[in-house]
Amino acid sequence: MFRRHRRLRKNSYIRDIVRETTLSPNDFIYPIFVVEGQNVKKEISSLPGNYHYSLDKLGEIIGEIKEAGVKGVILFGIPDEKDEIGSSAFDDNGIIQRAIRKIRELDKDVFIITDVCMCEYTSHGHCGIIHDKYVDNDETIKYIAKIALSHAKAGADMVAPSDMMDGRINEIRKTLDENGYENISIMAYSAKYCSAFYGPFREAADSAPKFGDRKSYQMDPANFREAMLEIEDDINEGADIIMVKPALSYLDVIKMAREKNDVPIAAYSVSGEYAMIKAGAKLGYINERAIALESLLSIKRAGADIIITYYALEASKWIKE
Repeated sequence: MFRRHRRLRKNSYIRDIVRETTLSPNDFIYPIFVVEGQNVKKEISSLPGNYHYSLDKLGEIIGEIKEAGVKGVILFGIPDEKDEIGSSAFDDNGIIQRAIRKIRELDKDVFIITDVCMCEYTSHGHCGIIHDKYVDNDETIKYIAKIALSHAKAGADMVAPSDMMDGRINEIRKTLDENGYENISIMAYSAKYCSAFYGPFREAADSAPKFGDRKSYQMDPANFREAMLEIEDDINEGADIIMVKPALSYLDVIKMAREKNDVPIAAYSVSGEYAMIKAGAKLGYINERAIALESLLSIKRAGADIIITYYALEASKWIKE
């Protein structure tokens, strides 16, 4: 006697009703890159199909997001001026702060998440305050908290610190609460690896470090148990959602995070993952739609509740067809 598993695969109806994992536009968060200037909608060469938007062009992408059924966005800002301490990151009239207010005017229902970091805003391109070519952890987290507070004041729903400094979730939660923003949630980039998959993003955000690398603060790709410690600490410090980044090469980390924790889990399907699929499809080597959806499905199957992806709009349209 043997089991006939194929009985439950014989047609699309039975496959649909026994399917264990499904994708929905509700699963996706779409990254938006905001720049200074007027009438700017410029395609990002390393991320085809994604654009730099000036504030006056945000209505166009917000309309596309709403039509696709995607509910949330994460904002990245590229300022005109940078300095050693990334002062424009916590300026109440900074590019992200103005973008938040603009999106609120355009559509009050869009859920706005902001990337909280310093690399796009510092002249040296690192994610914190530099002393002797080393990022000072404890001084940096005070600036990270100031950035998060400025985003909350501007109207963000959630802040997402991506700097990987120790103790930053505690500092942000304390700062938000002391200033009356107890209801602003935190999505922590808890297991953010020092990955080669970030290359296209660094071009898009103009955030490559001017010297050295980020290995002293982002995680070693070889380490798995350390990720669980990072996640545990962030939850204990007050993170509402934890994130694993990148996604596809770290499905094992997502899976273990899901098994060990009850908080919602986000995964960032990063620029390199997206760019490889786009490049392979352009060369005719792969079926873009099939590969993209299978990749996203694998992230969800591993245990992610939320997927930040540059495919959010396209995938949402494909799912509804």
